[in-house]
This record gives sequence, C-alpha cells and structure tokens, in this order.
Amino acid sequence: MKTIIRNISIYALILYFLPRIVPGLQLDGGGWTIFFGAIGLTILFLIIKPILTIITFPVNVITVGIFSIFINGLILYLLTIFVTEISIVPFTYDKAYFFGFVTPEIPFNTFFAYLYTAFILATIDGFTRWLIK
Repeated sequence: MKTIIRNISIYALILYFLPRIVPGLQLDGGGWTIFFGAIGLTILFLIIKPILTIITFPVNVITVGIFSIFINGLILYLLTIFVTEISIVPFTYDKAYFFGFVTPEIPFNTFFAYLYTAFILATIDGFTRWLIK
C-alpha cells in the first residue's frame, strides 16, 4: 500500500511538471486530471509494463534497453485513452541560440511526441526515485 501511494504521488508530481517541459503534453482538467492520471500511470506501470517487458525481452536485450522507451510510449498512449483529459499532440521546438551555437528547429510528429514524452517521463521518474533513496 505504501508503494502504491508513493507511486501515485511521484506520478502526480511528474504530471504536474511535465507539461511545462514538453509542449506537446496537454492536461485539459485541473488537479483531478493529474490525480486520475497518476492513478492510471501507477496501474499501467505496475501491471502492464512488467507484462510488456517480459514479452519484449529478446528485443530489449538486442537493443540494450532502448526498446523500453517504446514500451513507455505505449503506456502513455494507453493513459491518453483511459484518461481523455490528457493528450499528446505534435509540437515543434523553435531555433535556439546557446553561446554561439544554433540549434535547428525540431518538429515532433505524434509518434515521436509520445516517445519524447516517455523519455522525459522516465528521466524525471528515475531522478525523483534517486532523490527519495
């Protein structure tokens, strides 16, 4: 029970900050959307992700773990189906100038928006869990 409550609070924190980092993630509701999204992410990550990880184990070994981002992207897609107030749409990062370096404009279609959001979600989740330990 303690693990479930901890996961719900971590995912609620992530869902609060993630739209500020990824412009393609849209939360149409308020706090209740974040709460139900956190419950949905907890259920999906505790039940569906281990099943998908076991099924795709050979592919995950061949790609040295990179395929897990696709699994996280699929879980995010399932979350947007179950919690309809959360959506991920295509977006574009504009040109940026950093100390004389210019980054080009980077467009993300829907597929890559899901993968990018899954990567950022996994990064924030790992960092948050590292801080808690």
